[in-house]
Amino acid sequence: MIIRLFQEQDTEQIAQLFHDTVREINIRDYSLNRVKAWAPDNIYFRNWTKICSERLTYVADNEGAIAGFCELELSGHIDCFYCHRNFQRMGVGSQIYSVIEAKASQLGINRLYTEASITAKPFFLHKGFSIIKEQQVECRGETLTNYTMEKILKTTNN
Repeated sequence: MIIRLFQEQDTEQIAQLFHDTVREINIRDYSLNRVKAWAPDNIYFRNWTKICSERLTYVADNEGAIAGFCELELSGHIDCFYCHRNFQRMGVGSQIYSVIEAKASQLGINRLYTEASITAKPFFLHKGFSIIKEQQVECRGETLTNYTMEKILKTTNN
């Protein structure tokens, strides 16, 4: 498996991975109505190609199959961090995260932050993030709980 930057031909797999992960993994922590609002039937509700191209989007490429992906914004915001249902708890997220943190350090970003789902919160805690606050967010008429989390990165400057 290699971690590489997003390519336009990844779009369909990423959209499907997002949809399926929310519907099949996050359903453990959210109601059916909430996951349907979060990941609507139309997987192209979001312009995946445009957004993934505008950010540093890393994918875990398993011989042509996308096993996971994550978007890093230059502000240090981590968005859309998902692993395929068949690659859960296999270290894929950790591999992607290592690349994200290294890139952030290289760019001089000293703070990473995210809005983690109930499902993702333990992963981010394990990676050294702290919970800033629990919040309720509106999504297509449903209210979802998530957590604003951050991690201060060690600077390499003396």
